[in-house]
Amino acid sequence: MSQIQNPTPLAAPDQVKVTAVTHWTDKLFSFQTDRPPSFRFQSGEFAMIGLADNDGKVVTRAYSIASPHWDDHLEFYSIIVPDGPLTARLRHIQIGDDIILRPKTTGTLNLARLRDGKRLYLLATGTGFAPFASLIRDPKTYERFEKVILVHGCRTITELGYSQKIVADSRAHPLIGEMVTAQLHYVPSVTRENFTQTGRITKLLADGKLVSTLVLPPLDADYDRIMICGSIGLNQDIAAQLLAKNFQEGNLSSPGDYVIERAFVGNGI
Repeated sequence: MSQIQNPTPLAAPDQVKVTAVTHWTDKLFSFQTDRPPSFRFQSGEFAMIGLADNDGKVVTRAYSIASPHWDDHLEFYSIIVPDGPLTARLRHIQIGDDIILRPKTTGTLNLARLRDGKRLYLLATGTGFAPFASLIRDPKTYERFEKVILVHGCRTITELGYSQKIVADSRAHPLIGEMVTAQLHYVPSVTRENFTQTGRITKLLADGKLVSTLVLPPLDADYDRIMICGSIGLNQDIAAQLLAKNFQEGNLSSPGDYVIERAFVGNGI
């Protein structure tokens, strides 16, 4: 989600209709909208969505698109900030409501920013899972990499509900299910409860527990590519670990070994 804070004047924005809403916890919800025929995006990108406030101003934030690029609807995953300029109202949307969707999409979690490799690590905390919900349902992801390791860190088990459902549905999907089942390794982890995997992602990487659990070799810049989407602190900590191992950050003009979604923040939305 974005740090863009200034409301913009209401000026005939594009609107889409809400078609589904699911509340996963008292602080997390996902919702679907219809998709304009002209709306195009690449897996991992985000779009600006919003609502008009009581003064007729449009409050927008950047939300990663959780649905795959081939789907006929759009899906978003959100945290609820009680006093947030957008989510305080967005949390109350219902089927049939209209929300604003800007047509331009962008973002750094783009496969084109990564060099070819054998393994792709997708590291997310909280709602940072959203762009990876799109990427793990993109056949190109599995064509580019032999193994895809998705790590989703949350505080509690219930906060894993959305990612658990997306992964299960993806494995059963007639279009992508075979690839997902064969190549995706899903590692959910929590920090405040007992679970099959516990601990922060940074520690799982630093002590080698993540790769040893999956019976994979240590991270190697010659073979491994990494995407990161979480809090600023998480992003910085993992980037520091990767730089110490000679990983190079990638961009569109010079693909590298890892990328970070710098627009994502976990609060204030």
